[in-house]
Amino acid sequence: MSNVVVVGAQWGDEGKGKIVDWLSLRADAVVRFQGGHNAGHTLVIDGVTYKLSLLPSGIVRPGKLSVIGSGVVVDPWALLAEIEKLRGQGVAISPETLKLADNAVLILPLHRELDGLREDAVDAGVKIGTTRRGIGPAYEDKIGRRAIRVCDLADRPMLERKVDGLLAHHNALRKGLGAPVVDRAELLKQLEEVALGVLPYAVPAWAELDEMRRAGKRILFEGAQGSLLDVDHGTYPYVTSSNTLAGQASAGSGLGPGALNYILGIVKAYTTRVGEGPFPTELSDEIGQWLGEKGHEFGVVTGRKRRCGWFDAVLVRQTVKLNGIHGIALTKLDVLDGLKEVKLCVGYELNGKRLDYFPSGMAEQAAARPIYETMEGWQDSTRGARSWTQLPGEAVKYVRRIEELIGAPVALLSTSPEREDTILMKDPFED
Repeated sequence: MSNVVVVGAQWGDEGKGKIVDWLSLRADAVVRFQGGHNAGHTLVIDGVTYKLSLLPSGIVRPGKLSVIGSGVVVDPWALLAEIEKLRGQGVAISPETLKLADNAVLILPLHRELDGLREDAVDAGVKIGTTRRGIGPAYEDKIGRRAIRVCDLADRPMLERKVDGLLAHHNALRKGLGAPVVDRAELLKQLEEVALGVLPYAVPAWAELDEMRRAGKRILFEGAQGSLLDVDHGTYPYVTSSNTLAGQASAGSGLGPGALNYILGIVKAYTTRVGEGPFPTELSDEIGQWLGEKGHEFGVVTGRKRRCGWFDAVLVRQTVKLNGIHGIALTKLDVLDGLKEVKLCVGYELNGKRLDYFPSGMAEQAAARPIYETMEGWQDSTRGARSWTQLPGEAVKYVRRIEELIGAPVALLSTSPEREDTILMKDPFED
């Protein structure tokens, strides 16, 4: 019996939601361990579409515990709105099925406003293309040791003291950006109101998870953004504001690294990216258009169109190593159906030399050019296949070549958004 960490091994949008939902059938608890409501997961179950931002994907399965860990920054208003939206779709959510780490940091209105002010500033420097949801500023306050946490909502005197310290910092920033200062009384009123909805879910999540681990329960850890957006190891500065790698599952939940038994990387059969930043295999031609339209490549949270390109085996091999990935779940293979040929990036050319890794420097990342290996495409459909024998031979060869190039086996192969359209080679929970 093992616990499983699910991480995106590209720039996100790899189809984590469906895979986590599929795996949650075997789990007792599903834990979100980083990020905020700037990423989304789409689940399609029996023809019904559920769009999640903060809530773990296991929330739609009866009898499963969902946990939002301390590594997540939580917009309490967004959380309550998402809960109500899902209840409207018939999903039962209560303090018995959803737990919120009481030491998680809150995203406040001032964080969202600061996010927008910085993005709109003429002299802002590098444009990151954030979702303007306050994620980065909230993490800044966390690291600066001035953040408001969930537990503070239950202690009014302490909350007032912490708000005063927070505003001393933020109002100085706002003045520098030409924005009005934050109304202290209004902020406290807002926090007092939202506390009524949030506090019933607040618990020392680490302790509850430790009890489940000791009892032999299966725990599924769910990341938000992809590995290439990790603040340390991603395409900096075009990254998110947290660590997205598998190691964060430990710190962001409160369970020790020994509880992480199997690392499953989610990998799309091609590559996409939302927002700014380097993208060596990006396609600006009709094939890129094909991938975007056929793959419905639009952000769950923002609706932004995703940039599309060929599969980059170099980057995925890098994230396999960074995460310690044991196996991958390959998604959206069906989007490539009908192409005469498919390409795989197997290296980069930079200043006349070949690289087998993605460099760290911004200028080098922008200048790196992909080296491709071309394979024969397939005309028969892979959509809905539930066994290897149902796949065209060329598609099987493509998958096997990916395994060779990235140095990790395919544990699961997803052939449509539907939960059961999955080919299982290795059950990650059976360690």
